[in-house]
Amino acid sequence: MTTVATTTGSAVDPTSAVQQAAQSIISGSTNSTMDVNSLVNALVSSKVAGQTDALNNKQTADNTQLTAIGTLKSVLSLLQSSLTNLSNGTALGAFTAAADGKGITATADTTAVAGSYSVSVANIAKSQSLTSGVIAAGALGTGSLTLNVNGKSSTVKIDSSNNTLSGIASAINSASDNPGVTATVINGADGQHLVLRSSSTGVSSAINMTVQSSDSGLNSLGVTSGTTTVDPSDSSKTVTPYTTLTSGSSNWTQTSSGQDAHLTIAGTAVTSGSNTVKDAISGVSMTLTSDSVASSPQELTVTQDTDNLKTAINSFVTAYNNFITTASSLTSYDSTSSSQGALLGDSMMNTIKNTISSTISKAIGSGSSAVNLASIGIALQPDGSLKTDDDALTAALSSNSGTVAKLFNTTNGVAATLNNSLTSFLQTGGIIDTRTTALNADLSSIADQQTQLTAYTAQLTTDYNAQFTALNALMSSMSTQSSYLTALFGGTNSAGALATNKS
Repeated sequence: MTTVATTTGSAVDPTSAVQQAAQSIISGSTNSTMDVNSLVNALVSSKVAGQTDALNNKQTADNTQLTAIGTLKSVLSLLQSSLTNLSNGTALGAFTAAADGKGITATADTTAVAGSYSVSVANIAKSQSLTSGVIAAGALGTGSLTLNVNGKSSTVKIDSSNNTLSGIASAINSASDNPGVTATVINGADGQHLVLRSSSTGVSSAINMTVQSSDSGLNSLGVTSGTTTVDPSDSSKTVTPYTTLTSGSSNWTQTSSGQDAHLTIAGTAVTSGSNTVKDAISGVSMTLTSDSVASSPQELTVTQDTDNLKTAINSFVTAYNNFITTASSLTSYDSTSSSQGALLGDSMMNTIKNTISSTISKAIGSGSSAVNLASIGIALQPDGSLKTDDDALTAALSSNSGTVAKLFNTTNGVAATLNNSLTSFLQTGGIIDTRTTALNADLSSIADQQTQLTAYTAQLTTDYNAQFTALNALMSSMSTQSSYLTALFGGTNSAGALATNKS
């Protein structure tokens, strides 16, 4: 039996309400007071109850589906995220590089090739450091200093605001176009010195500074660097190139020479101005420290990063199983309580489940060379979930890399195919977006109908109130007239005032 809500919030049986209304009319005609508000509420409620219930039920159903689709979209997005490095080849192409000695750390990118390389470091790269002779305290002259390092230059103006040694150091350090030089003042027992240090290593980062000034004190800061390969202890011998000072730089001492790193890799000589050696081995970047300089070479080994690949595969399995659990909940049915999931029997849900299940179970390749997830220790369970045999997966990654590469190839591999399907489901205009748009449009239409029904209810209430108020007044008048006539002429078993009047 359908019930409707009255304005006081109580539930009213429309049929009973109409019966009560009719009785009120009858009672009114027999001199009873009629409750117009209750009568109108009952009649209006009985008229709109069916449409109100239908709109509310449809609104609830639409919102339930929207919530379910939002949950589905979320787990599908997580599944797609877990596939990224498997579908684009990043996880499969990840390599690690490690040396068996000290002082060499290395990283490898997807362009690296597995292998072992003998590395011997003769010397690491160093930066040049220069110390000036004693500079008299107080103000120097005015003019300009032009610093040049590796083709980059900066001109610093020297005037009365900065023409002390500390002012000059500060001006060099704060120059916006500083080419890579730091300046410091050292106060020694013999007086103050200016120290210049190149920010970069290598012979190409040697420091040159020219001075434009008429002051001899300021001019003494000019310095020019060069490069030599002569052994300072024996001019007949050559050494690896290093920076040195040229004539005219007598007021300066080179306390540390700039030098490139020199090493051999697999018997091939390699030179680097930096201690980060890139692309000497394809796809490998090495960082050297002083500990790398040793009499015997060390072995640098580049291998596929199976740990990273295993993590990516396990993340995919976890995300897939999460989808299976969610999909099962959204399409469930409980015969005991007759309750069901919001997407049970839904065509969109069935399309998504069937597509994903087909991709997961398919084989890559044909015949005896075909591979599937079971080939690397990942078995499909009766409930549609996946279960990983960790030992079998580890063995496949370490000794059967060809199978893994084929299974997750970027063209038609499991991850690439599944990623393409998920993209079509989740994209704007896809089946999920289309369903969501349709449900939101339906909810908007329901809201419009509810607004119209509310307006209709209000108008109906106004009309009924007017009609029954008038009816009540009429019946009250009729009751008064009836009493008057009875008083004059009498009624059943009574005699009125005029009943015996014979004139």
